[in-house]
Amino acid sequence: MPKSSRVQQALAGMTSVLMSAIGLPVCLSRAPQPASPPASCLASKSHSSVKRLRKMSMKGGTPKPEPEPEQVIRNYTEELKTAQDEDCIICMEKLSMVSGYSDVTNSKSIGPVAVGRLTKCSHAFHLLCLLAMYCNGNKDGSLQCPSCKTIYGEKTGTQPRGKMEVFSFHVSLPGHEDCGTILIVYNIPHGIQGPEHPNPGKPFTARGFPRQCYLPDNAQGRKVLELLKVAWKRRLIFTVGTSSTTGETDTVVWNEIHHKTEMDRNVTGHGYPDPNYLQNVLAELAAQGVTEDCLEQQ
Repeated sequence: MPKSSRVQQALAGMTSVLMSAIGLPVCLSRAPQPASPPASCLASKSHSSVKRLRKMSMKGGTPKPEPEPEQVIRNYTEELKTAQDEDCIICMEKLSMVSGYSDVTNSKSIGPVAVGRLTKCSHAFHLLCLLAMYCNGNKDGSLQCPSCKTIYGEKTGTQPRGKMEVFSFHVSLPGHEDCGTILIVYNIPHGIQGPEHPNPGKPFTARGFPRQCYLPDNAQGRKVLELLKVAWKRRLIFTVGTSSTTGETDTVVWNEIHHKTEMDRNVTGHGYPDPNYLQNVLAELAAQGVTEDCLEQQ
């Protein structure tokens, strides 16, 4: 402590004693603390290394015309002349019997006993059962085998319109100390459900937005980022449904592609370190039809 400061403290102490002796009130207070730098300076300093990589948004546009459901089924199947001696796992009836959905699904071109085999995986079903399954889904021109989950065509989801922003900064994630961090910010506003949602015309809520998610800024993290961009464009990151944490219905929820929403702890399983996360999320993306082949097609 400088000499002048010690002298001032001593004089202040003597003054207090004298004032107390003659009956004057004394106010004792702490020494003033050093002034904190303005918040604007802190913000400027903390974000000086943040770099915006890319800003993506999904805006409203003219929806693609829905393909004819019967034609979608024909595109991905080969009709069998003789039914196999096994069950259709959609209706649980024998393939040699009438489709269990023949009383609720009408088709001019597909008969109730028609059986077909999917062209890639060769699993067989009643064609009318496949038609019923397709019409009960998103009707986006894609089909997913109910047995092995092989995807035919380009699968899309029901994610509401919103915005995806990507940043990078020079702070490491636990377990990835050799690189910086990628920050993804998703933002979806409240809105009205469309025909593809559970309750068309009814409002939906979007709690907890903007949501921030983190990836290591290394080769594998950047690959995951590019695949997440594809999933975002295909409306697969979020959907409208029931929250598993609050039970709220008609709200925006994650859609089976897990994200890390915490940087520096993994108490809840949503942070780092997690050595298996990148491989796990690649598998989840592949289950939605988003693979490295999609990047080659861009």
